[in-house]
Amino acid sequence: MTALQHYLLLAVALFCIGAWGVLARRNIILVIMCIELMLNAVNIALVAFSNYTFGGSGKGQVFVFFVFAVAAAEVAIGLAITIAQYRLRERTSVDEMKEMKG
Repeated sequence: MTALQHYLLLAVALFCIGAWGVLARRNIILVIMCIELMLNAVNIALVAFSNYTFGGSGKGQVFVFFVFAVAAAEVAIGLAITIAQYRLRERTSVDEMKEMKG
């Protein structure tokens, strides 16, 4: 196996762990952490592809900064919703978030 395959295997493993966490967990904080794990797996794949396919030009690293910005915004909004939910019901369960639909 080449080094690129090792990086991609790591990225796939992290993404699968994050996806399992999003589907299996009921705590909002843990779901947000698993989404962040999935975004980090995407970042690893972007950097690996950038270094090994484009001749090391660094184009993938530019996209990583955009993913970081999206992740930071997602965490800020997610934590704000979580704090509001906790103040209202004193629990942070994903099942109680169904009332926010619509």
